[in-house]
Amino acid sequence: MKKRALIIGATGIVGGNLAQHLLACGDWDVTGLSRGRSAANRAMESVTADLTSAASVANALQGRQFTHVFFTAWSRQATERENIEVNGAMVRHVLDALGPSGTLEHAALVTGLKHYLGPFEAYAQGTVPLTPFREEQGRQPVDNFYYEQEDRLFEAARQYGFNWSVHRPHTIIGFALGNAMNMGVTLAVYATLCKETGQPFMFPGSAAQWNGLTDMTDARLLARHLEWASTSPAARNEDFNVVNGDVFRWQWMWSQLAQYFGIEPAPFDGETRPLEHRMQGAGEQWATIAARYQLREASIEKLVSWWHTDADLGRPMEVLTDMSKSRKAGFLDYQSTPDAFFALFDKLKEERVIPS
Repeated sequence: MKKRALIIGATGIVGGNLAQHLLACGDWDVTGLSRGRSAANRAMESVTADLTSAASVANALQGRQFTHVFFTAWSRQATERENIEVNGAMVRHVLDALGPSGTLEHAALVTGLKHYLGPFEAYAQGTVPLTPFREEQGRQPVDNFYYEQEDRLFEAARQYGFNWSVHRPHTIIGFALGNAMNMGVTLAVYATLCKETGQPFMFPGSAAQWNGLTDMTDARLLARHLEWASTSPAARNEDFNVVNGDVFRWQWMWSQLAQYFGIEPAPFDGETRPLEHRMQGAGEQWATIAARYQLREASIEKLVSWWHTDADLGRPMEVLTDMSKSRKAGFLDYQSTPDAFFALFDKLKEERVIPS
């Protein structure tokens, strides 16, 4: 029998890649639930709902039955207390709508490494666990909406009798437009601006990130990890880090990205130069580039997330992730991070997001 998946946030960077993967497997029926603001994969059924409203979610899912649900969306709020209230409620609304049917077998929740680093408003403040981050290091003594989402997941699993998994990727590389946290597209737009306008391709982050070891997560590998955990007995009711499996330093990776775009990387002098401040006038420049090359999106605001890329590349400490728990449980997949970037850039050219 086919498994029936509901993807919460099916038009985002994680949800979109997950939908594509499950549909390609052939033994999944896939439904995507989103706010309806972005185009969804046409091969799946789409449902629109306001996740912050219990009534809206219940109405959208009434009479529908699923074996698996994947939470790949969140709603950014002004403070962490608001993040906790809103994002915890989103998980609760969906599981309260699906749980009583008795068909739900597994619920998977995607969070991230802020589980260890703390939320944006208290980012890396206080004691951060030693790297590489390991699942047994547990929670930090700060407010964090990831913990609230987990608690709502655990509570519903006990109440309705389904299994769960929690997935903690590092910075995600993958194709998606209009996504709030998309370093790959942001860096592609930045490199294109540098190439077309003659600006120096300067690393915007910290010396700690430039010199230290780090890793990333390809959205396609994350999709495979989500499917594996939702169908493997060894992964039931477990939390997992999920990264590509290689490590690198940005002082090397930056030159690889520059080489792809045919530009020279600017020397790094140790000073952090956030993109959000330096790209204030980039909107008009991008509109000109988009017109010149007939690109599909002339509004730079719909492509980039300067703030999120700055947050990731500006970290004052090493951020590195251990994958031993997944490996021991049977997930042995691997993805080269440079190849993940290059595959994304090729896709962006194919989709006329950046010039070919």
